[in-house]
Amino acid sequence: MANIINDETIEYVGILAKLELSDEEKAQAKVDMGRMLDYIDKLGELDTTDVEPMSHVFPVENVFREDVVTNGNEKERMLFNAPQEKDGMFAVPRTFE
Repeated sequence: MANIINDETIEYVGILAKLELSDEEKAQAKVDMGRMLDYIDKLGELDTTDVEPMSHVFPVENVFREDVVTNGNEKERMLFNAPQEKDGMFAVPRTFE
């Protein structure tokens, strides 16, 4: 698959990555990308018929607790120390006009 990496591909990737590559860097990038694609081809040769598909290496499970109210409605107690209160809410000074 490495043979699909040509000069136009390297130029296009350089544009996408907003890189200005010298001719030497383009040649090295061409070699590196070819090696990467060869490795991907090699991975494609593996027999994965008995391997279960997964989306994550580790088992993913919900770690959040149930959302249970434990303190009830304590609005009056919370507003007790408020400097100002209006209609059961904290009243704060305006920050802009």
